Amino acid sequence: MKSHAAEQAEAQAVPELVTAAEQALPHQAHALARARAFAEPLIAGETLDTGENTLAHADAVASILKSMGGSEAMQAASYLVYASRHLNKPHDVIAKAFGESYADLAAETTKLVRIQEQARLADEAARLQDDSKAQTENVRKMLLAFSRDLRVVMLRLASRLQTLRHYAATKLPCPPGMAREALHVFAPLANRLGIWQLKWEMEDLAFRFLEPDTYKHVAGLLDERRIEREAYVDGLRAQLAAELKAQGVPAEVQGRPKHIFSIVKKMRGKSLDFERVFDIRALRVIVPQVQDCYAALAWVHSRFSPIAREFDDYIARPKPNGYQSLHTVVRDEAGRAIEIQIRTQAMHDHAEHGIAAHWAYKEAGAKGYSGVSASGGYDAKIAVLRQLLAWERDLAGASDGLFEDRIYVLTPQASIVELPQGATPVDFAYTVHTSLGHRCRGARVDGAMVPLNTRLANGQTVEIVATREGGPSRDWLNSELGYLASHRAKAKVRAWFNEQQRHETVARGRESVEKLLQREGRTAIKLEDLAGQLGFKSAEDLFAVVGKDEFSLRNIEAVLHPPAEPLTQDEFLLKKPRAPEKSPKGGVLVVGVDSLMTQLARCCKPAPPDAISGFVTRGRGVSIHRRDCSSFRDMLARNPERVIDVQWGTPKKEEGAVYPVDVAVEAADRQGLLRDISEVFAKEKMNVVGVQTQSVKGTAWMTFTAEVSDASRLAKVLGLVAQVQGVRWARRR
Repeated sequence: MKSHAAEQAEAQAVPELVTAAEQALPHQAHALARARAFAEPLIAGETLDTGENTLAHADAVASILKSMGGSEAMQAASYLVYASRHLNKPHDVIAKAFGESYADLAAETTKLVRIQEQARLADEAARLQDDSKAQTENVRKMLLAFSRDLRVVMLRLASRLQTLRHYAATKLPCPPGMAREALHVFAPLANRLGIWQLKWEMEDLAFRFLEPDTYKHVAGLLDERRIEREAYVDGLRAQLAAELKAQGVPAEVQGRPKHIFSIVKKMRGKSLDFERVFDIRALRVIVPQVQDCYAALAWVHSRFSPIAREFDDYIARPKPNGYQSLHTVVRDEAGRAIEIQIRTQAMHDHAEHGIAAHWAYKEAGAKGYSGVSASGGYDAKIAVLRQLLAWERDLAGASDGLFEDRIYVLTPQASIVELPQGATPVDFAYTVHTSLGHRCRGARVDGAMVPLNTRLANGQTVEIVATREGGPSRDWLNSELGYLASHRAKAKVRAWFNEQQRHETVARGRESVEKLLQREGRTAIKLEDLAGQLGFKSAEDLFAVVGKDEFSLRNIEAVLHPPAEPLTQDEFLLKKPRAPEKSPKGGVLVVGVDSLMTQLARCCKPAPPDAISGFVTRGRGVSIHRRDCSSFRDMLARNPERVIDVQWGTPKKEEGAVYPVDVAVEAADRQGLLRDISEVFAKEKMNVVGVQTQSVKGTAWMTFTAEVSDASRLAKVLGLVAQVQGVRWARRR
């Protein structure tokens, strides 16, 4: 954590740095010098976790990028990445001084560095060659970060190479986790992108740290007869150049560097001893045109004895990463094997620098970074992104299903989108944006129209055809039709339909409430206030429960017509019947007051043995409510003094007292549904005196009013109703 004083000092220093950077040089000119001048005060006295000075590391990264053909803008970014760590709002500050392009690049690279640091700490003991799954999340996030800004690739590769060089120069021990990551993640990535110059050096340095004894042994073997071998290769090089020139083939012939890791891999892979590895004596022939490559090959094969099984034509069949060259192995008069590579200058540039030889990094002025352009424009960018996907597949093949559960496809703007295995264009649309998913009506995959349930594959470019408005199809939720594989996309489709159903329910409830208010002549009342009086947070919540028949309109009537004032004791006495010895009306006894006039509340329709309470009304006696009645709870909160204790009486058998109760049912609408439910009530000898039904888009809502002598019997009947085909739930209201 920074101290308050440090933050204040930084707050004062940063504007000065920005001003100095802006005044010293024009805004978009001399970016490299401006970036170094901006970063130096912040990082000159700082060291990285590796022990290397941060400014020295940034200088070296810029130099590596330059050697690979990276532009001045790329080199400048190497300073801004490290400077951003010292800024409270790095994106804003860098964007002001250098533009959005640099700010985005610094942010993406910093984020990726942090991800990789966390992954190494979490998996310090992991062995990548034995446990590739330990780095799954790291590799996945690297892939997605590269897709957002392809410049991050070169920055990260150059930075890791410099870190390895630092450990080699200082002879400090390199952390095994860092060396393994370089050998098994970064070097294969450089290979996939065709940056061999960086790949070979990174492999050799990482191998030197991981297997120092083997490295020293092979290096010693190379040094033993180095002078003799180099003299032989140099003589052969001059001879071959002169003879090709005499044949009319202008050629530059070079000796090829010896890469220790490559030699060891061949020795182990082919069980060869050191002298039988062809890489030990090697030449490279560079000619102007493709036809010159084959002319040179013909002459070499006529001059030396070729080994047929060691010939490869990568010009006619380029490697997946674009590498092109002719490879052949021949023997001289003494039987010594010599490997010869023949290529054009353009092929050589690509072989050494890969993407760095073709990418042109451009600034888009005040509008920010417009993307990576190359000689092939958009197609070139797509090609590079597909190489990143191929790199992912390489890792998957080498690590027993590392990425089997996901695929990566491209948007028309060449961004990578991660999807689950088996995903369709509809999954893709929902991953890009929920609105795009809802409006999706068609899709093009690699330019061709396809059905929406087509399963996508790695590296395909997907374009969605969408309407301006609209929603998803219910077919998309049918698993047998195969429109969706993503759980997230399925949830979004369900949420859309749930929201549509809610809208319909709310509209139905609003209509019912407004009709009631019209009948009562109370249209001036504010709906929000009415909902508040009934205990709802909003009018929409009230409409929703009314629309689902879960809240009776009688509750609203009760609010519109408040209960009368409580009666005095004298008024109680006036209401006493002349024959107190008879059972009270409705079978209800008022505790402490004999034979007081009572009535069962219509809002909750109590029946024995429900727990009940009484509420004294003005002029209508005592209204009997169930204690769980929402209307009763509201009256209790407003006028607790009107509540009195009541209990069920014991009516005479011959009276046969029955009580009306309401049963609410929701079901999938179908032919004969009402008949089947009514039969349940009839079989249970429960008289139905009223039915209300409503059906909307295949869903039926029903309310049955049945007469019962004992409410405890109702539970059994509700269970039987719930078993009727199509019924979703049945409960007492």
